[in-house]
Amino acid sequence: MHVVVQFVKFGIVGVSNTLLFLAVYTLLVEGLGVWYLAASAIGFVIGATNGFLLNRRWTFREHVGDALTPVRWGIVQGCGLLLNLALVAGCVEGLGMDELVGQAVAIAIVVVVTFAANRAWTFRTRPAQASGQDFF
Repeated sequence: MHVVVQFVKFGIVGVSNTLLFLAVYTLLVEGLGVWYLAASAIGFVIGATNGFLLNRRWTFREHVGDALTPVRWGIVQGCGLLLNLALVAGCVEGLGMDELVGQAVAIAIVVVVTFAANRAWTFRTRPAQASGQDFF
């Protein structure tokens, strides 16, 4: 049951990240005329920061972090950003999609990839030690 609750929390955080990302992206592209790839990178960084803070404090609260937890998060998000930029550029430049539609397609793919990586690596739970505590 713990894994299900954790998954739901991760999903809620992901929705907040995505909404924040899209709000920033849309404001920058549509409101301020910022180049869509720069807007995508800025929005992604803001959403990723929100995601780390919320996931660390709420979703994976029992995770005993170390100095490398934010580094692992940064690596996963950096790879996610590169994937996001490649996908949105491919959708817009290669397939001729609207910039907002292309970004939505990219988000759908990147969310799945970064969830899997963060679950398995960034916030992995170490096996119970001498206490025999069950993490699942």
